Amino acid sequence: MSASYIQANINGTLQSADQPAISPLNRGFLYGDAIYEVWRTHRGVIFAWEEHWVRLENSAAALFMDLPFTRATMLTEIRRTVEAFRAASGHAGELYIRLQVSRGAGPIGLDPGLADRTEFVLIVQPKPTLSEDALRLGITLSVATALHRNSPDTLNPAWKTGNYLNNILCLREARARGANEVLMTNLSGELTESAVCNVAFVRNQEVLTPPLAVGILEGITRGQMLREVGPAVGIPVREAVLTPADLSSMEECFLLSTTNDVQPVRAIDGHRYRTGEGTVSRRIKQGFADLLEDSYARYRTELAV
Repeated sequence: MSASYIQANINGTLQSADQPAISPLNRGFLYGDAIYEVWRTHRGVIFAWEEHWVRLENSAAALFMDLPFTRATMLTEIRRTVEAFRAASGHAGELYIRLQVSRGAGPIGLDPGLADRTEFVLIVQPKPTLSEDALRLGITLSVATALHRNSPDTLNPAWKTGNYLNNILCLREARARGANEVLMTNLSGELTESAVCNVAFVRNQEVLTPPLAVGILEGITRGQMLREVGPAVGIPVREAVLTPADLSSMEECFLLSTTNDVQPVRAIDGHRYRTGEGTVSRRIKQGFADLLEDSYARYRTELAV
């Protein structure tokens, strides 16, 4: 079996992810009429299960989409999919678990009433890991100028939907400049987030992160940093509206995501930032390591996969 094997579960049917299974009329494929969530495991236990589930429900409600399953039902499907993945791949390490829910299929047309039934796709693969160099040296960002982040008054970025064209085109601009990732601004010129991560900065030993109101995903990891991790490690963390003019005054920058928690950033368009040992971002990352261990101790039976 290939080391790149990815396990899929299409509405309860287990198969390799490279095999076709979704109708060409599926609205997630045709229109991006879908929502999704991603979980990671730690020591074989799903992390932040409840937080991601609540966001899935909130995204479904925002799109007027019915979820055809309960938490317990989906947890059973996840365990089936993980078991099949481990058997097929031999992978015994940590996992990336992605659940996408679409409004279904039906006749061609935008009207949501044309959809037949809500459908789901589960994907399980190894969890990506940060290399030692990426953790020590950090990555580079570039501010998008050709396009801006969606306004919350149009398609709210706080919802985790299948609509990523805005992110993709902004990321393309940054990659064309040689950066690893993009930093997007809203229509008012305020900093928002990267293509797939929330962003945070350090100035005077304080962590600053853009508020939801500027138009960002309501990130689970970002919320954990604000509520739990920052206070636990004794670092002040608060929301702040920032612009590109603030980049030169920042001492550190890092990205926040489910899969990597804290990803250091070494530069944004020529502005250099501290990375590595002794940084505030490294202390925040250690705080997440402690949170993962605490979660494992609390849920190692209930959420083991």
